[in-house]
Amino acid sequence: MPRLYDDEVPDVSSPSRRPADDRCPGALRAHQAADGALVRVRIPGGRIAPAQLRCLSTAARRDGDGTLELTSRGNVQVRGITDPDGVDRIASALAGVGLLPSATHERVRNIVASPLSGLDAAGRADVRPLVGAVDAALCAAADLAGLSGRFLIALDDGRGDVTGLGADLCWTAGTGALLVGGRDVGLRVTTDVPAALVTAARVFHRLCAGRSGLWRIADLPDAPAAITAALDGPHAAPVTPPHGAPPPVGVHPDGFTVVAAPLGRLTADQADTLATVAADDPALVVTPWRTVVVGSAQPTAVSTLAAAGLVVDPASPWVGVTSCTGRPGCEKSLADVRADATAALAAAAPRSPEALPLHWAGCDRCCGRPAGPVALAVATGSGYRVAGPAGEHHGPIGVRLAQARGAQ
Repeated sequence: MPRLYDDEVPDVSSPSRRPADDRCPGALRAHQAADGALVRVRIPGGRIAPAQLRCLSTAARRDGDGTLELTSRGNVQVRGITDPDGVDRIASALAGVGLLPSATHERVRNIVASPLSGLDAAGRADVRPLVGAVDAALCAAADLAGLSGRFLIALDDGRGDVTGLGADLCWTAGTGALLVGGRDVGLRVTTDVPAALVTAARVFHRLCAGRSGLWRIADLPDAPAAITAALDGPHAAPVTPPHGAPPPVGVHPDGFTVVAAPLGRLTADQADTLATVAADDPALVVTPWRTVVVGSAQPTAVSTLAAAGLVVDPASPWVGVTSCTGRPGCEKSLADVRADATAALAAAAPRSPEALPLHWAGCDRCCGRPAGPVALAVATGSGYRVAGPAGEHHGPIGVRLAQARGAQ
């Protein structure tokens, strides 16, 4: 089961090699990168109001490098902060618009949810209210302030789109299945889902006490059994969890539009355009696939978004392409992967519907790699190693990329 991580500060292969603290950045605790400080803003369920997005774009212009990075957990990062007071200014602004409701728990508010829940009829339930309830329950649990910043909770509305993201805990609407470490262990939660998730997180956190480098349930083989024993509720025979596809880019018949940000980065101007287009929406949704869902928009919105450089055409070669930070932002990177990816995409053919996601990485750590089957272009210092599920590919870079994605 692939595990999903935000960009920057990747996991280490063995818990014994890890520091006691997971070093995961937040809005109050910045990560010092080669291009300055980086702050990560948790967006539970990816839901962000237009005014909140404008707050982030302002912060990126004023204190960062002018862009917002969308992460593989539906969070948002501001990087390139070089002013010593920049992190504090951003935190103050976030608090003013409701993006920092808990200073003590801000790094543990890691919740992904089915992005289209409540917007179409594909789900078994609307999990949007549940996102807020789970977030509030986590923040109210004083003992969970020290939970790993990598611990991930997923709320799937029954369509199976987030069950495959490798969350530590994943509740699924309809069946009530509570997956633990990505597996169905037979637990069924039909009432008070927030309380059950907090109990499960608390069991894991207590098991980690006094033990270094344990960040995820997969690091602790005895955690699933302990969680199962702690939750006194119905059980059923384990089944294979459903796995649905991410929401495709483009305009959908139900009235919403899924927009891709090239390489998962929004310029401040693009973020403002999204906020303007979605002005009548209670919230946009940032997805774990680095796209943004606009719930409703005027007929002219698509052309406005495209004119801003955002991707709304499902056949665009930019769809499904992501990258790590690369040079100059990361000192461990062997290449300017964003520039190289942009050059390669300029000559790419339209994307086929069957094409795999493609992730460009500056080194073998592959920070920000999407969950599931993916083609990889990994910098070697003298070019790129390109590989897909079938193995490594050789030849001209464009041909290799197409072969790895299954598009040729």
